[in-house]
Amino acid sequence: MITNSNTERIFGLDLMQAIGVGMLLLAQCIWIAPQFNGLIWQLASLFNFIGVEIFFVLSGFFMGKIVYGLFINENFGGSSIIYFLKGLGIRILPLYFLILLINVLIAFWYDYSIVQSWKYVFLLQNFATAIPAFFSESFVLPIILFASILFPILLWVFILFFKTIGKSKIFLITTLVLVFLFFLTKLIYNANTRNTDINQWAFSLKSVVIYRLDAVFVGVLFSWFQVHFLSVWKKQKFLVAFLGSLGIVFIFVGVGHFQLLIENHKLFWNVFYLPLTSLSIAFFLPLLSEWKSIASWIKNPISYISSISFTLYLVYFGVVYQLLVYNYPKISSHWFRLSLFLVLYLLITFLIAFLLFTFYQRLLINRFIKTLK
Repeated sequence: MITNSNTERIFGLDLMQAIGVGMLLLAQCIWIAPQFNGLIWQLASLFNFIGVEIFFVLSGFFMGKIVYGLFINENFGGSSIIYFLKGLGIRILPLYFLILLINVLIAFWYDYSIVQSWKYVFLLQNFATAIPAFFSESFVLPIILFASILFPILLWVFILFFKTIGKSKIFLITTLVLVFLFFLTKLIYNANTRNTDINQWAFSLKSVVIYRLDAVFVGVLFSWFQVHFLSVWKKQKFLVAFLGSLGIVFIFVGVGHFQLLIENHKLFWNVFYLPLTSLSIAFFLPLLSEWKSIASWIKNPISYISSISFTLYLVYFGVVYQLLVYNYPKISSHWFRLSLFLVLYLLITFLIAFLLFTFYQRLLINRFIKTLK
């Protein structure tokens, strides 16, 4: 994932990213506990959903800021795109392939089938079809990666044909075109499916690249607004965050209250639900991007969790949770033993993420930075 810059960390954005991964971990803890059901179980599903959507929007926002800085340079071209993609690749791909290998080894050890494993090597596991059960959490990476490849290349193409428009307008037009294009793919999906099952919706639409790239480009769009409407961005940050809160409340409560279920409102779920979620999350960006300072005893742990959020995401389910479930299939419902198990789960998850980030991912990133100097 594209994350907050190490050289200029903004606490509010770190907090947003930490909340995203925190939601995912909390949802997993609720699902582990056998006595949690009903409303709490549904809340966990929403936390899991919102947590991932935060990653999409934030990745787009950071990508927009980086690419815009490169794009307004007079020498923007193939070398700029390669520079951006090389930096992104070194942050994502080595860790992804390591975790993929670990998942493959786990699958072989426990005799778990791997379907079309070659697609994972090229990050095509969910390009136009439902994500398989194996390493299913990896669906996030192809969405972010393909958005990151498509956007700067399309900018380059547009600048070749529309040189007189101005780079700022080209950036905006390109972003709007991409948002509309991948909104259109959801209309096409809705016109060609009879699906009214929420689980199939999650795998066949929510997790598929060609239907989800607009979630990333919404974040890119807001990065443009920050640059060109900074005074409004700052003055209206509370109002915009309030509108985002209304959207989140509607997603959490209103959908159920008004019985906007996929069985009866297929168009809403297939076309409008996901863009509404992306916009609601993006509306928090003006407020959180301006929250730059806080007491160090709060800032430091939040910033660190944000730094390792990508690593946490890759190990929290397919590696840690699966291994624990395979070795301890009968989790006690006794509150003390269950609490101990959940603490163990979180400790192991954070420990593995810490080791991978410190001794693998950060070393590779630092080596890449040194090659640029």
